[in-house]
Amino acid sequence: MAVQLKIEGEMVRARFMLRKNRFSVLAEMADGAGKFECHLPNPGKLKELLVPGTELLLRPAKNPDRRKTKFDVFAVRTEAGAVVVDSRIPNKIMREALSSGELLQFSGYELVRSEPAYGNSRLDFLLAGDELCLVEVKSCTLVREGIALFPDAPTERGRRHLLELAKAHKEGYRASVIFVIQREDAKVFMPNDETDPDFGTALRKVAARGVEAIALATRYQKGCIELIGEVPVDLSEPK
Repeated sequence: MAVQLKIEGEMVRARFMLRKNRFSVLAEMADGAGKFECHLPNPGKLKELLVPGTELLLRPAKNPDRRKTKFDVFAVRTEAGAVVVDSRIPNKIMREALSSGELLQFSGYELVRSEPAYGNSRLDFLLAGDELCLVEVKSCTLVREGIALFPDAPTERGRRHLLELAKAHKEGYRASVIFVIQREDAKVFMPNDETDPDFGTALRKVAARGVEAIALATRYQKGCIELIGEVPVDLSEPK
């Protein structure tokens, strides 16, 4: 699996201090030079990652004169390596993978459109091959003892996407949900029933009806994000 996404620009090191709201954190330069507000492009809880004193990797904003914040939080450094928390990245790397044709799970398919409308939702990708295929991509950052878990906060929108995929499959589409794990230490993927049991129930139901659940791990290093392999998906009922 040789799909890579180059990340432009030099990263700035900082320390996390506190989360001000869903999309904003207070950080301090790694050398202690000053405190400042950063944009956090991720609405998830991230409570296991955003711990005071944790090292952050920040990307300078492309249009700093038009923004209140000059940096975006890109990743968090952990003992397991860098965890990318920018929830826009999974869609970007999957667009690259599906456009290049290098993703074996979708061999023979071509990317037709991004953000296709279906039902009452906009999904992420429409592919064409032996049949039309709808793909929804989810960003996963939470890993506990080798188990990747999604979501880390309740998501009614995520459940609705699953139901739309099941409806599409019934109408003759191939339908897939891809969980892009933005770190390399996951051994297995499971729905996070403790946080959102309704999502877990929905995922099991739609998978039983033919919707594919795929989990892919990534690695960030040297300014590049790489898809490093498929992670087994465990949809067994919670104990």
